[in-house]
Amino acid sequence: MKRFLILLAFLATPLYAVQPDEILSDPALEARAREISQGLRCPVCQNENIDDSNAPISRELRILLRERLVEGDTDQEVVDFIVARYGEYVLLEPVKSGANLILWWAAPLMLVLAGGIGFVTVRNRATAKPEDDLSEDEQKRLREILDA
Repeated sequence: MKRFLILLAFLATPLYAVQPDEILSDPALEARAREISQGLRCPVCQNENIDDSNAPISRELRILLRERLVEGDTDQEVVDFIVARYGEYVLLEPVKSGANLILWWAAPLMLVLAGGIGFVTVRNRATAKPEDDLSEDEQKRLREILDA
């Protein structure tokens, strides 16, 4: 039973999709490649970085990233190159400027707006009297029903 639990724990750990033939011989460059790839999304998978994805496009991105590092590009130049080629979607955390500001601020603004509408609605219901909407005859009939 103990061996089964150890095997289960091993299988439950995330396995990286980086293949041995992709790993750079320079440990410093490989560490930079791993750090950069943590911020890049697989274009095929949903919200999975390219190191964790087994998709062929992720493999191509990992190889491209390492080629650019070997050529001497800085981390930002590598990211800019990949974004220029594949679009801003490949960034796990998109840039907080331009049209993206709408996406960054839409949820908090909608939350504040919904809270304000809810507050006003509850406050109006608490101060409203149902008798105000009734005619004289309806109010008289309501009193008769309630007194009975």
